[in-house]
Amino acid sequence: MKINWKKVNRKTHYWGAVICAIPILIVIVTGVLLLLKKEIHWVQPPTIKGPSKVPELSFEQIMSAVKAIPEAGIENWSDVDRLDVRPNKGVIKVRANNQWEIQLDQQTMKVLQVAYRRSDFIESIHDGSYFHDVAKLGLFLPSAVILLVLWITGMYLFFITLFAKQRAKTRRDSLCDSR
Repeated sequence: MKINWKKVNRKTHYWGAVICAIPILIVIVTGVLLLLKKEIHWVQPPTIKGPSKVPELSFEQIMSAVKAIPEAGIENWSDVDRLDVRPNKGVIKVRANNQWEIQLDQQTMKVLQVAYRRSDFIESIHDGSYFHDVAKLGLFLPSAVILLVLWITGMYLFFITLFAKQRAKTRRDSLCDSR
């Protein structure tokens, strides 16, 4: 029995697209948001620049400044997810565990901005870790592999069609030349 590879390829392409449609849609939409995170302030707050280029605040000063921000809900260092010091921009960013970000002038301790940061949440949806490790490895990873197979089968279909058209054109040209 001879295998019709064109038929197998088309069926693989057809069903593969159906199987991974939702996870790939999630990856595409969140990927677009992440690509534009610096342009869409709803995703990631813009960095406000401070005048000083030398950080002069102590950790105690930083903690006292961020404790005064009610949205952040920071009482101690265990409530802080990360601390990002940007000397060239004159700012210290403090990100709370609840995703609120406080930007402080690195010299005067003045609060430059308080905003909610969604980029980490969107990234966790993007890689599937938001749902569960089982979803990440059992759904998003296979979808990525299926997408790779779709790309390969799609390229195969593209080139087979291109070569078939080129061969038909060559035959037509040779028939016209022989007449």
